[in-house]
Amino acid sequence: MTKPPINRDTRLCISLSERPSNFGTRFHNRLYDLISLDYVYKAFATTDIVGAVAGIRALNVRGCAISMPFKEAVIPLLDGLAPSAAAIDSVNTIVNDDGVLTGHNTDYAAVRRLVEESGADPAQPILLRGSGGMAKAVAAAFHDAGFTQGTIVARNPATGPALAERYGYRWQAELGQTTAPVLVNVTPLGMAGSDEGALAFPPEEIEAASLIVDVVAMPTETPLLKAASGKPTITGAEIIVLQALEQFTLYTGVTPTEAQVVEAADWARAG
Repeated sequence: MTKPPINRDTRLCISLSERPSNFGTRFHNRLYDLISLDYVYKAFATTDIVGAVAGIRALNVRGCAISMPFKEAVIPLLDGLAPSAAAIDSVNTIVNDDGVLTGHNTDYAAVRRLVEESGADPAQPILLRGSGGMAKAVAAAFHDAGFTQGTIVARNPATGPALAERYGYRWQAELGQTTAPVLVNVTPLGMAGSDEGALAFPPEEIEAASLIVDVVAMPTETPLLKAASGKPTITGAEIIVLQALEQFTLYTGVTPTEAQVVEAADWARAG
């Protein structure tokens, strides 16, 4: 069966971000091709989240991925939240059911699965940098996986303490001399662009850690992951595939085969 050409009935899915990557566009469209679904996916950069969400309603866009910095700002614009988003007040996915917009968070499920599969000891403290929407998902995933000791490092005097208090973690504005066996970067440090060369933690802390987590997906090998060579890691490249797969299923109602997911992920990374 061949995927139909784009026509008036083709369903549109999109992503909204200030700094969009090409991964989601290639991943979703490759799966549409492999499964012969009458969908098309397009990434958009925007600074007007209110207008963009209005466009989702007006144009009957089926689904939308939400990236930094809109994961919290989008919430008042929606009609409701799924449990995955309501539990952490952060949205990375919008599903449009005949004009009713529901927010989901597929980051949480992806990170929790990877944390549990890592085999890391939940008795170990974590040190997490960041306090934005993605940090909410990551902190919740660690906490719900049994990691009850931790420190949130974030300069924001409102979101940092609030995130730490929510999960019984400590908060501090700067990294200082604090370290932990589990180091987690949920900041743009190491991301392609102006922060690409930045290292989220000092080399000596990385050397002493037992698990390194970096949510930055582009580039796939960040300075932090390079410094952690040989150590157990959870990478942004892994997270982005799992969360995008759940988005795909929410939008289409179809669950691809493992082989199809691998092919789509390889195709996306090659672009």
